[in-house]
Amino acid sequence: MSERYDAIIIGAGQAGPPLALRLAGQGLTTALIERRQVGGSCVNFGCTPTKAMVASARAAWAARRAGELGVRIGGSIDVDLAAVKARTDAIVASSRDGLREALSSQDHIALIEAHARFTGTRTVSAGGRELSAPRIFINTGTRSAVPPIPGLEASGYWTPSSVSRAETLPEHLIVLGGGATGVEYAQMFGRFGSRVTLIERHARLLPGEDSDVSAAVQRILESEGIDVQVGAEAKQVQGSAGDIALRFSAGGSEQTVQGDRLLLALGRRPNSDDLDLEAAGVAVDADGHIPVDEILRTGVDGIWALGDVNGKGAFTHTAYDDYRIVADQLFGEGRRSLDDRIHAAAVYIDPPLGRVGLDETQIRAASRGTLLAKMPMSAVSRATERGETEGFMKVLVDEQSSRILGATVLGIGGDEVVQALLIAMAAGAPYQLIRDLTGIHPTVSELLPSLFASLERMESPVDAQAGEAARQQG
Repeated sequence: MSERYDAIIIGAGQAGPPLALRLAGQGLTTALIERRQVGGSCVNFGCTPTKAMVASARAAWAARRAGELGVRIGGSIDVDLAAVKARTDAIVASSRDGLREALSSQDHIALIEAHARFTGTRTVSAGGRELSAPRIFINTGTRSAVPPIPGLEASGYWTPSSVSRAETLPEHLIVLGGGATGVEYAQMFGRFGSRVTLIERHARLLPGEDSDVSAAVQRILESEGIDVQVGAEAKQVQGSAGDIALRFSAGGSEQTVQGDRLLLALGRRPNSDDLDLEAAGVAVDADGHIPVDEILRTGVDGIWALGDVNGKGAFTHTAYDDYRIVADQLFGEGRRSLDDRIHAAAVYIDPPLGRVGLDETQIRAASRGTLLAKMPMSAVSRATERGETEGFMKVLVDEQSSRILGATVLGIGGDEVVQALLIAMAAGAPYQLIRDLTGIHPTVSELLPSLFASLERMESPVDAQAGEAARQQG
């Protein structure tokens, strides 16, 4: 005999708990099933612990360069990784325990700690229990991708979900993967005091960003002593923790780097392959994501997919927005959808990279009339005063409508500065609104008006071809 609920949520990541609380608040009995720990990747090994560790790494970096600002600190600056871990663990536990308490204290919510599998379109098994509900929400997230590199399994490699448990600082850390996670960890451990080699198979770091962003990030990392190898393909791993050799090919030759720890930062894969989705008739795409429509419905009536597992976003904020879309469709005005979402993301290197909307590469490919402005962070008084002038600001504007298409800020406060532009974009405001503002001095954001005042027409591929043809004829 199955236990009957009004709703079943599989996965207690960033979309699941708020949805459970909202459903319960409507008087609907809700089973929230989680096989590991509430909070999902963000709370347990993603945003919360990594940003706590980044803060410790920045403190070490700031202490080492204090002399540049006229501050004398006696003795060497050493990092106690066990103490960093203890602080991080306390922050994680506080977040996780607070969330668990909020869920446990609510009537109508049954928190079931077990692995869930579909047994039908309306039924799920979990921990030896059979559950049924007319509404089922899948929020199972993703896990680290592990490639089939020979010798990898025996190496005792770290992933982002296990590295935060380390208590001993590696002498030489090899980071495989130069995306957002890889560059964050590379800089973090470099500042902790490890020698770091960062290996990326694409021709540049952060291959999803504009080339000028990639080049600037590489300069920042290399200036801090990190060995960056791009266009490098991992071929084989030998040894285990404490004595690891990674063989890779780069520039037409094979090389080997020796280290004592290997960290994989090679992206994520959806947790969709062990849910028995076929029993419910729910499809997945070639990458394992669960396809959804603009309001997160799967192809099966009564089943939704939220968060990273649906492939519509890979961030805590997009997962939470998925919850808001579903809640609005069920209990609100029914106006929210994926169609309204503006891309916004940050990479938490130091200085941080914040980006909203389209980037220059995407816009050039679209061949649309666009205005562009770019300004180095060295032009920002606040950056100069703090002695942190790395990076730049860049904005892109539609020439006809004057609306902001996208922005990139790599520099101090970059992750916060772009939020103001995100608000303007969501409001559909013309760029002149920001251009004519009077900002507070000295701040980073005060340069936005000057940035927008320096817009120039961006040459499109069509313009470039026409100009080249004219030059050849001349």
